[in-house]
Amino acid sequence: MELKTESALIEAILFLESEPQDTATLARISGLSRNVVEACLESLKERLAGEEYGLELLEIGGGWLLTPKRHLWEQLRTRYGKKNDNKLSKAALETLSIIAYSQPVTRAEVENIRGVQADNMMRLLLQRELIQEVGRKDAPGKPVQYGTTRNFLKVFRLSSISELPKLDEADRRRFELDGQE
Repeated sequence: MELKTESALIEAILFLESEPQDTATLARISGLSRNVVEACLESLKERLAGEEYGLELLEIGGGWLLTPKRHLWEQLRTRYGKKNDNKLSKAALETLSIIAYSQPVTRAEVENIRGVQADNMMRLLLQRELIQEVGRKDAPGKPVQYGTTRNFLKVFRLSSISELPKLDEADRRRFELDGQE
């Protein structure tokens, strides 16, 4: 089944969209069926896998996005990337990793694992839309619980949280024990 025109339409839509688009949205925008959109995405992904292409099709948080290939990003960063805006300090990355691996997690639980106050780091991560409130813990005071966002997946080029690198046994125990107190 050749879908050259349909694939070109999906490619153009993804080029124009700045956020990941799920299959249902692509079908609605293009007027194509979900099955045709899925076939077009697969075709586009295979075609862009060639070395002669500078873009790749990534699935991020259940949506699809055209993005520069990772090996080209260093050359493109100074002109097209927000060089220092997106950099996170070691403390912010540590806080973010605790939230990513322990979610849903409260501020107090993050502070217990880190051993220091996390207010400023959590405020920064909320501002950058890397974390969000995901509910309230069924405990005295009903503290807010935090988890990662779709933007987190986009920034770290993950299709889902399950793609995070696996923790070694010591880190896993530390996160589990401290996160339950």
